[in-house]
Amino acid sequence: MTDCINTPVARRPAASALVRGIYLPRAADGAAFAMTTYGIPLLVLATTGSATLTGLAFALEWLPRLGAFTVAGTVVDRYGTGLIFRIACVVRALIVLAAALLLTVMDEGAPAATATVMTLAALTGVATEFSYVAAETAGGEASRMAGSRAHQVQSVLLGIDQTAMLAGPLVSGLLLEHGGPAAMLGTLAGCSVLAAALGTHGRNGPLGTEPGQSGLRTGWVTLRSLPALAWLVGGLVVSNCAIGLLQAAMPVIVVTELGRSSADAGLIWSVAALASLLAITAARRAIDRWGLWPVGTASAAVAASATLVVAQVGTYRGYLLLIAVLMAGEGGLTVVLRTLRSHLIPSEVFGSTLSLTILLLLLPFPAAGLLVAVLPPAQLGHAVTAAAVLQAIGLAAAFTRLRTMRATHA
Repeated sequence: MTDCINTPVARRPAASALVRGIYLPRAADGAAFAMTTYGIPLLVLATTGSATLTGLAFALEWLPRLGAFTVAGTVVDRYGTGLIFRIACVVRALIVLAAALLLTVMDEGAPAATATVMTLAALTGVATEFSYVAAETAGGEASRMAGSRAHQVQSVLLGIDQTAMLAGPLVSGLLLEHGGPAAMLGTLAGCSVLAAALGTHGRNGPLGTEPGQSGLRTGWVTLRSLPALAWLVGGLVVSNCAIGLLQAAMPVIVVTELGRSSADAGLIWSVAALASLLAITAARRAIDRWGLWPVGTASAAVAASATLVVAQVGTYRGYLLLIAVLMAGEGGLTVVLRTLRSHLIPSEVFGSTLSLTILLLLLPFPAAGLLVAVLPPAQLGHAVTAAAVLQAIGLAAAFTRLRTMRATHA
């Protein structure tokens, strides 16, 4: 891993090619991703008025995504990033537009409206993950071409994602509050169409691999052969148990328990995205100076500490500030993860291994949605405390093990 990280690549992508072929499509798709992830649970809560259905919708949004990852990496490896990215974005736009039209002729709170928003959560989750795997694979290809500057490419990509997360939740909440479901869903569809029009300039053809060389089994074998990446992914899986629970419970906590608006709920994640964006910029410079291991350790400590404290607060301002600190720590961890991932995973199985790592990282999210659906709102604080303790233990174990690996000092 050390040699892999420090070995420069002769052919590096031009800045203009990165902007047009990688960064702009990623920005449009990231906006759609953020509005899907944070806006649709708010839409469900506004349509049904039910905390249980909101948690269930969160689970329905993520469970099909996990299923999509079992095939998305293989499909991208076989047919190319450009084609799959465009198809996924167009399909998502059509699904969202169909739901918007249906909701305009339905009464709010009617069973048909409830069924529509719940189905929307499931279908958009599938389309979004196909576009994400394609975009992330194209970003991985660009990072490998950048050689020793891979963490800089990844920090830009992550910055784009976090900028989308900065605007997406707040815009979704404002559109839903002032324009209704049609305004929010119409904007989401527009972002999807723009992403499809821009496309991504990754590989547009198959790698020529045999069927046996793709799929989650290949991803699992590859991940097991890369112990540093495996330990980091394992620690982040445990950490995501806390992140997923906070994300699933936030609409219920803010709107139901604290009596705030949908826009206030979106504002929390927008402020958190801004903090994460600043942390990503700082992490890129810190890695240049101190390396991956110190930056990853510091980020893990910040994230775990913030989660332990957030479980004890009961005010809107407290949630806003502490979740911002938490996501700043997560931003630094994600730069470390993406840098290692782009260097270590062989290009011929990148899509399959990427799908596996993302699948593992997302497993806690549908479980969190189901937990929110069955727990009384008054018990959510205790659940967050338990998840925070697990997060601290998991990150401590992962980085203690990583410290002994020579590769992490690259």
